[in-house]
Amino acid sequence: VSDGALAVDAYGESAPGSTFLDHPHTLARYRNAFFESDMFDSRSFEQWQDDGSLDAESRANTALNSILATYQAPPIDEAIDEALLDFMARRKDELPDSYA
Repeated sequence: VSDGALAVDAYGESAPGSTFLDHPHTLARYRNAFFESDMFDSRSFEQWQDDGSLDAESRANTALNSILATYQAPPIDEAIDEALLDFMARRKDELPDSYA
């Protein structure tokens, strides 16, 4: 971690009560440094309301259902699959049931 990575100068050069979001340091790194989740909605309140007022939990549930409905298991060698299933069965027999 460096002072540059922590934006020490950007914070220090921003006046109290102002924002560092328009500082050149932030603008130069915004596209790569910040994650914008699909679960959040940054549109106006009116746009959000006109679109059904879906909260983050509702959007996440819709995304989850879509992922589950379209999931395709990756190809796996049959011998490896059998070995893994055997290993899991043996470990389950060896370990105490933590949900009992």
